Amino acid sequence: MESQLNSLEIKLTQLVELCQNLRAENQKLRQQVAVANDQNKQLGERVIYARTRMENLLSNIPEGEV
Repeated sequence: MESQLNSLEIKLTQLVELCQNLRAENQKLRQQVAVANDQNKQLGERVIYARTRMENLLSNIPEGEV
């Protein structure tokens, strides 16, 4: 009986450690996703800026030169 309890205690300890590791990994991944989303937003804004600038430049070229 005692050996079964010891075995169960070991398994529970392993389970708790696994849960803690998974929580830490999950938090790290959430942070990475947040950074990636922020970078994606910044790149999207840069694309919009570049497109607007290009459209403005093209609109200033006389019709015969396009």
